[in-house]
Amino acid sequence: MIPRSPRRAYSLADEATQKGTAKMELTAFFEEIGKGDVARAGGKGANLGEMARAGLPVPPGFVVTVEAYRRFLEESGLAAEIDRRLAALDVDDAAALEQASADLQAMVRGAAIPDSVRAPVTDAYRTLASRDGGADPLVAVRSSATVEDAATASYAGMFRTFLNVRGEEALLDAVRSCWSSLFGARVLFYRVKQQMAASEWLVAVVVMRMVDAEKSGVMFTVDPATGARDRIVIESAWGLGETVVGGQVEIDHFEVDKESLEIRDKRIGRKAFALVREGESGGNRRVELDDERANAPSLSDDEVRRIAELGRRDEQHYGAPQDAEFAVADGTIYMVQTRPITTLGAAAPQQAQAQDQKREVLVRGLGASPGQAAGVVRVLQSPKEGGKLQQGEVLVAPMTAPDWVPVMQRASAIVTASGGMTSHAAIVSREMGLPCVVGARDALDKLRDGDEVTVDGSSGAIYRGRLEAKREEKRRATAVAASAPVTATKLYVNLAGTARAEEVAAMPVDGIGLLRAEFMILEALEGQHPRLLLERGEGKRFVERLAEKVEVLARAFHPRPVTYRSMDFRSNEFRGLEGGERFEPDEANPMIGYRGCYRYVQEPDLFRLELEMLEAVRARAPHVHLMIPFVRTRWEFEACKRLVDESGLTREKGFKLWVMAEVPSVVYWIPAYAKAGVDGVSIGSNDLTQLVLGIDRDSDVLAPLFDERDEAVVDAIRRIIHTSHAHGLTASICGQAPSVHPEYAEMLVRAGIDSISVNPDSVEVARRHVAAAEQRLLLEAVRRP
Repeated sequence: MIPRSPRRAYSLADEATQKGTAKMELTAFFEEIGKGDVARAGGKGANLGEMARAGLPVPPGFVVTVEAYRRFLEESGLAAEIDRRLAALDVDDAAALEQASADLQAMVRGAAIPDSVRAPVTDAYRTLASRDGGADPLVAVRSSATVEDAATASYAGMFRTFLNVRGEEALLDAVRSCWSSLFGARVLFYRVKQQMAASEWLVAVVVMRMVDAEKSGVMFTVDPATGARDRIVIESAWGLGETVVGGQVEIDHFEVDKESLEIRDKRIGRKAFALVREGESGGNRRVELDDERANAPSLSDDEVRRIAELGRRDEQHYGAPQDAEFAVADGTIYMVQTRPITTLGAAAPQQAQAQDQKREVLVRGLGASPGQAAGVVRVLQSPKEGGKLQQGEVLVAPMTAPDWVPVMQRASAIVTASGGMTSHAAIVSREMGLPCVVGARDALDKLRDGDEVTVDGSSGAIYRGRLEAKREEKRRATAVAASAPVTATKLYVNLAGTARAEEVAAMPVDGIGLLRAEFMILEALEGQHPRLLLERGEGKRFVERLAEKVEVLARAFHPRPVTYRSMDFRSNEFRGLEGGERFEPDEANPMIGYRGCYRYVQEPDLFRLELEMLEAVRARAPHVHLMIPFVRTRWEFEACKRLVDESGLTREKGFKLWVMAEVPSVVYWIPAYAKAGVDGVSIGSNDLTQLVLGIDRDSDVLAPLFDERDEAVVDAIRRIIHTSHAHGLTASICGQAPSVHPEYAEMLVRAGIDSISVNPDSVEVARRHVAAAEQRLLLEAVRRP
């Protein structure tokens, strides 16, 4: 189901109970929610509810919903002040970032929780207590952000968790602190750099009965370092799981055959200490372990196989590889979290042992993020020393935490002395695409500043010297393509330049659905405004430079279609070029100003340069087609179409002409566009959302309202698809929502979308979402009486 608006996002089950009390809106027990309730319960909460409903062993608990957080902000009067501070924040200014973070967190922690929120939370806590016949149970209180455990991003421990919380007032304090963690400096930095929409900066809170864990750990239902899907990786340690997730000890590492549950590999680390609960007081204490205990396996073989079986059930239920956390108490295994693996690489295991005979291995650890990189070693003990790390050096550290992220971005590879597959270094390196080795216990002793090394993030080896890096991207992508699910809905890719042409062309995609011209045009213009270029008589040179770039992509993707979207600069973007102030109007709102199709009609000489380029390219690559952006009216398009006809393109065999569906008027004009010779309509969901909801998507103030899942936008998309098909046109969409939100992909498939075009890094997950949606439709058809 598609959420109905940015402010409400309930599942079908929730809608059935909307007429209930405010208590039902502000809290929900796990069994009342599922994976479709991320917008209400956050990633952790929705997953815990889904796990409980799937029969997996989850400790009892409930969620304080996003609606409670919203009501707290509104009734406390904090909402406007927070919006004001965030709108003015420059996250690259470290001092300003830290100050804003401290101020915002203090504001949230210092505000009173209104009775309308307090009562439902305390009532739910009492209900949890009564289910076990006790009073004031110890609970874990965890932040559950709406994007924290999404399929394409991971916040890697940036949100707050409070363990061993007892009593109503302590619970309310912990909930408020979880809310405040949404404004941590590292969270603010990360979400801005990840370009998360402000409408997604929401948080729910999970309240779950504490498990007095004797042993804990994490489980991957594929090998996150090699991408091998035939095995399950389990990592564990004594006591509470913070030592595993935080990489604080040398963990135990098990690899299990997914089919037979046979333990294929077992590496036992020295777990120097454990974190345990301090009796009824609820605190945690560190317990040093003697040598026998420290070196003993934390899991028996039987427990490893039982956990692997749960992992297999977990993956089968979700239909995708999972990263789960577990705890063991009194012989019972509990699953306390699951989420999609966000950065599953396509690497194949490498024959490292044979290679080691020819290369000197300085240090070995766990390969946590695939790839190979060479560089000079830089050993840092804390992120405060980050200024020493030069671009492209190999970062070697005891372990990393979220405050290391700005430093890590400059590294060519990461090596940590401790940690496992779920440590911060491992997760963030996989997101950044950096080779990473964790648990390299001798790294700090054997690696020195200035050493030249090569880090192999697949095998876990750090070699002496600069070895030739392996360029395996195309082979790896080809392997992914061979194993990718087949879908009837075509999956295209969005591109803006030639740098990754060969690599992306090897991915399981059906062509380029959106080739953005702007970056290639900027390079071809060499900093000049196009009108200035014409004045200087350099039009022919521009055509040749642009054609050269488009041909690179056409060759890489041949014979798959490449759809070139013509220039869609806005006036404010053009004004920054040499001569721009002479030729561009000064518009108050250029987002809905002089751009797209209308500009071609007013300045046909510029548009003719692009048409000339396409004609030249198509002489050698007839699979290249044209898409016209930001079309508002019929007469405007007809005038533009006459220019295309004059170029001779429409007379060429196989040429396809597309129109971008970004303006709501497109629904009305589709029949006229079809008569005028349009072959397909491609939905630009960002601009369509902007104009359906009346939101300037460049506005920080309005950002919380921007949501392409809004029911009005979804309705417009459905009507565009249906009307296009009724008039014989192909319907496509260019946007990231189908890869981020599985329910969005399913909506598109059910509506009959012909193709979906996403960014290269989302290809694999988008294809899985589409395949799952198509399979559900087939199952429904088979089961229908």
